[in-house]
Amino acid sequence: MAIHYRNQDRNREAVLACDEAIRHYPDYADAWLERGAILAAGGSSAMARESFAKAAQLAPHNPSAHAGLASLAAREGDAETAREHAQRALAIDPTHAVATNALAGAELRSGAPEKARALLETLIPRLNYPSLERSFAHSQMGDVCHHKSDHAGAFRHFSASNADFAAIYENRTTGNLDNRAFVEALLTGLAPIHEGAWQKTNDDQPAHAAQRHVFLIGYPRSGTTLVENILASLPGVAALEERPTLYDADIEFIVGNASQIAEGLKRFSELDASDLAQYRKAYWDKVVASVVPAGSPCFVDMDPLKATRLPFIARLFPDARILVMRRDPRDVVWSCFRTNFAMSSGTLEYTSLERTALHYDALMRLTELALQRLPVNAHFVHYHRLVQDFETETKAMCSFVGLEWSEAVRDFDRTATKRGVSTASVAQVNRGLYDGTRQWEPYAQYLEPVLPILEPWLVKFGYEI
Repeated sequence: MAIHYRNQDRNREAVLACDEAIRHYPDYADAWLERGAILAAGGSSAMARESFAKAAQLAPHNPSAHAGLASLAAREGDAETAREHAQRALAIDPTHAVATNALAGAELRSGAPEKARALLETLIPRLNYPSLERSFAHSQMGDVCHHKSDHAGAFRHFSASNADFAAIYENRTTGNLDNRAFVEALLTGLAPIHEGAWQKTNDDQPAHAAQRHVFLIGYPRSGTTLVENILASLPGVAALEERPTLYDADIEFIVGNASQIAEGLKRFSELDASDLAQYRKAYWDKVVASVVPAGSPCFVDMDPLKATRLPFIARLFPDARILVMRRDPRDVVWSCFRTNFAMSSGTLEYTSLERTALHYDALMRLTELALQRLPVNAHFVHYHRLVQDFETETKAMCSFVGLEWSEAVRDFDRTATKRGVSTASVAQVNRGLYDGTRQWEPYAQYLEPVLPILEPWLVKFGYEI
């Protein structure tokens, strides 16, 4: 039953099915293994690691348990652990795709791209139909080519990776709005609502609300994970990454087709104080259930796509601070295209450069409209300034949020390692501060067709064209 739920992307029910099986049969290694696979796919790395380790303990000759541990370690940049478990898995099954991918990742991160290439060149031809294993293998081969300055080869493999990802998941979303259409529906719904509907009426937060409240938004690959862990390094700051904390409002007001979403936004704008209090409480219930201490001194809700929820934020949390990440749109679009994401409501939008650019444009238009129309308190954080003048920019952030700056912000990489990071930026943020600007330049010829879409944002955000 758990596998059935996982194949339908019903991960919560899949985990619960595994938990039920484990409750009755605590030594059932396959249930632990399946639980690890589900949690890993959903980004819950720490719990996935515990499940894979339990499966490996119960069934030490099961290659998939060691491969799962290897894959998590490779993803987090722990090449030594990845290599150890991958080799254990491959000693049992020399053809194991997950273990081979993990070992290739370990070699790549250890500065041995030719070893990674050799592994991937034997793996990819064996995988003769679209699969997550083949998609990831192509993605890693793209990284190998990039490392060797073979930019044409890198683009070819990144494209193949995205084609496999789309082939696996595209049909599963049939009948639903894709994420860009969802963003456009929110734009259509927000535009005609009178600005007075969003004015602050009250901010009666429940007793378990945080004392300071921050939303960190922007776009995937814009630096939100970096900033989240910078802030989480300060005393008293709790943070969550990419959780559906506004789920109750979501399912009531912004589901269905475009007209239903527009009508839902209008209904939300007309809620009275008692209704708003209900949705505020539901939000904080979700936050505390995610192991954030009730009444925390400061809570950071990090989700780069949560600009889509700015209408909710404006009315439910009028005193919250909004940090908006900005990064060169070319770097953002290229990075989304080349990154191997887990499946979510938005990641199908990154399977071609054109599709990524169009989605980026839609979200930026929504963000700009929301920031103009809604009474929210926002501060812009520019990635290039942050990495090039770290102290000045982090002091400005802390001042805006109302936190006392300290040298602890420099320990964000250790914070990330300790907390665990479930976003695709885990390996980057775990290795400390580095300047990732202008990564798009070797691929300028491939970005050229989408520059007309991105040009307005390059101008607005102050980047050279």
